[in-house]
Parts: sequence; C-alpha cells; structure tokens
Amino acid sequence: MAEARFEERVHERGGRAPYDRSIPGILFDLLTQFMALVRQEGELARTEMSEKINQAVMGIAMAGGAAVLLVPSLVVFMMAGVYGIPAATGWPLWASALLVGGGFLLIGLIVLAIGLSRLKARALIPEKTINQLREDAAMAKRQMQSDATVVETDLGRRHGYDRAA
Repeated sequence: MAEARFEERVHERGGRAPYDRSIPGILFDLLTQFMALVRQEGELARTEMSEKINQAVMGIAMAGGAAVLLVPSLVVFMMAGVYGIPAATGWPLWASALLVGGGFLLIGLIVLAIGLSRLKARALIPEKTINQLREDAAMAKRQMQSDATVVETDLGRRHGYDRAA
C-alpha cells in the first residue's frame, strides 16, 4: 500500500523519486518555474492593462462624442422648447428658457458623469493580475510546505526510520 503511494508520487514527478534529484537540479527547476511564472504574470498584466486602457479610451471617446452631438442638438431643442412652451401654456419666455435649459443641463451632467466614471483610477487597476499574484503566492507557500513534508518523510525512509512499516 505504501509502495503504491510512493510509486504514484514518483510517477507524478517525472519518473524519479524526489530524493534522487540533486540540489542544483532542484534549484534549476525552481528558477525555471519562477521565470516562467514571472513571464506569464507579465503577459497577464500587459493584457489586463491593455483592456483597462481601452476602457479609458472608450470613456474619453464617449464623453467627446457626447459633447460633439449634444452641443448643436442642445441648441436646436432648447430653442424649440423655449418658443414652444409659452405657445402651449402661456408661460413667459424667460420661464420656459429656464425650464428647457435646466432639463438639458441635467441630461448633459448625467452623460458626463457616466464618461468620467470610466476614467476613475479604481476602474483602471489590474485586478485580475493582482488576484493571480496572490493565488500564485499562496500556491507557492503550500507547495513549499508539502515539499518539506515529502522530503522529511522520504529522508526518514532513506535512513531507515520507518522500518516497522
């Protein structure tokens, strides 16, 4: 039973027992895996930052597009409203101008707020990369703890400390 578990571990680690590896070999593997991890995390960070930059550019484009479209249409609609309200209700011209101007001001502020919300620094934080780095650190910590346990157990077998099994 114990031999089957040992053979499974040997098979999982590329056909060699963990204590058959040399320290330089282990350090080389560790360095290789670390470099691959750093490279992958860099790619993830670049990809996520690219997405965030695209999001910011889209927010700026939306705010600019809203301004370009709102200014001329705002003038036309305001004029129509200012002259149409007194004709329909009998209000003075100045009151209808205030009502129409206030309504369009409110709409413009809402569009501006949406555009600016896409530009906030918090929206540009690479959250996926940060979470992945946290997971990698936790995994490395677990791996180090499990490797230490395997090495201690295997060293004990190697030196004959568990011959009763």
